[in-house]
Amino acid sequence: MKTYFNNKWFLTAALAGTMLFNGCTKLDEEVYSEVLAQNFQATANDVPALIAPVYTVLRANTASWQALFDLQEEAADQIVTPARPNGWVDGGTYRRMHEHVWTPTQGQPNGLYNRCYTGINNANRVLFQIESGQIPVSSGKEAIIAELKAARAYYYYLLLDNHGNVPVVTDFKDTSLPVQRTRQQVYDFVVKEFTDAIPNLSPVVSKATYGRMTRWAAKAFLARVYLNAEVYTGTAQWAKCIQECNDIIASNQYILTPTYRENFTSTNDNSKEMVFAVPYDEIFATESNIHMKTLDPLMQLVYPMQVQPWGGNCAVPQWIDTYDPDDRRLRDTWIMGPQYNATTGAMVINYVKTVTSIASSTNSQGFRIGKYEIKAGMRGGSSVDFPLMRYADVLMMKAESLLRTGNAAEAATIVTQVRARNFAANPAKATVTGAQLQQGSSYPYGEWANGAQTTFEGGADIPFGRMLDELGWEFAAEAKRRQDLIRFGVFHRKSWFSHKPSATFRNIFPIPANSLLVNPNLKQNTGY
Repeated sequence: MKTYFNNKWFLTAALAGTMLFNGCTKLDEEVYSEVLAQNFQATANDVPALIAPVYTVLRANTASWQALFDLQEEAADQIVTPARPNGWVDGGTYRRMHEHVWTPTQGQPNGLYNRCYTGINNANRVLFQIESGQIPVSSGKEAIIAELKAARAYYYYLLLDNHGNVPVVTDFKDTSLPVQRTRQQVYDFVVKEFTDAIPNLSPVVSKATYGRMTRWAAKAFLARVYLNAEVYTGTAQWAKCIQECNDIIASNQYILTPTYRENFTSTNDNSKEMVFAVPYDEIFATESNIHMKTLDPLMQLVYPMQVQPWGGNCAVPQWIDTYDPDDRRLRDTWIMGPQYNATTGAMVINYVKTVTSIASSTNSQGFRIGKYEIKAGMRGGSSVDFPLMRYADVLMMKAESLLRTGNAAEAATIVTQVRARNFAANPAKATVTGAQLQQGSSYPYGEWANGAQTTFEGGADIPFGRMLDELGWEFAAEAKRRQDLIRFGVFHRKSWFSHKPSATFRNIFPIPANSLLVNPNLKQNTGY
């Protein structure tokens, strides 16, 4: 169990926040509000309890079942969930995500949509209670409001990226059905919210601000919004992305950790690379279950775990073929080859790269996600905090923006810096040139059937495809790949495994069918 401040904040403060803001079953709303107004005077010590309900939604919304991780990775070209002897068909949900044939009832995008609005509603509620005086704040009111609005902007950024045209709701007391906004309007709102909040956000990076929206975390997410601005609005904002990244770099608050693995251990709250992470705990905050979804049940004997994993998703074989064998990230990200019983030493399973098809595979097929530390004896949940934003993200966003604006040499210097720690055994291989970054991708795109590639498209025709590869090697299994594929024009255009090119409207997900039923102001996204 972790004992640092953020754990107290996310766990004990979450309980306090639930009591303060949601009430309990024995108190009606009127009595509850009277108690707050008369008896609660918030101080700096109460800030964690005030903001906890807004952040705790991130746990279920990030690395949990059918959350952001699944939405971004299952639809992309690095991870697939094939049918296994023990199941994993589940009505075809994973296959639909992989083949881009999802519908407005698809669980993964609908779950994200609903959880984002839960986080937004929680932020709106607390903002109303503070701004109306229901919760008198004696000091630091502007900073609390800025943090709440920045956290709310993050949820709207997810909606902007995944669903595009969504309602923007900021008034907790407004009971009318919300009006749908265009993607451009949502983009403008997110940019303004982050921009307005940043001056009042804390510049301090410490245990007290870990997992919270600091000035630098907000700037990093704003940079990512700018990075994808051309996708969202049709107008690129590379210079603005670079400026936000430069501000974070100049703050001298973060470093690239000496080793890649430090960012994915059960003590990664100590990583000096972490700009914004979602804290998890295997006892008290158990929603992170990536290891459970990827490891074969027999892996319970390897670590050993107190629970039996479920054994579903794995690496797309074509993606594995892109790695340089000397790149440490290959083995730091994927579990491959023979796995041995921790007690007897006997081999229990041998993971092979190939996968027969999405409709049929064996338990040993496909390298498994091992990026996030799997401790011996662990329970169902993971204690590895999920890195939504690392300093490596900041550097690579700047590098890509420089590359796209003609400064390939400086971009290459930055990419080389990020690569260096992963080629300690062969340092010369860490160096990449501007000319290389302007080349196509090494991904062998094409269709796959019966354990072999059947059509060959390749990635040589992808503009700046080598940069896309670099992003993939650095951020594999970090819930970013779908977004990157869309920005590089690959998501709808290329084939991989059993996925074929899809219509461009698939670059955003549909508005959930249930939301359309309850709100006549909503219109379904084009194509659905």
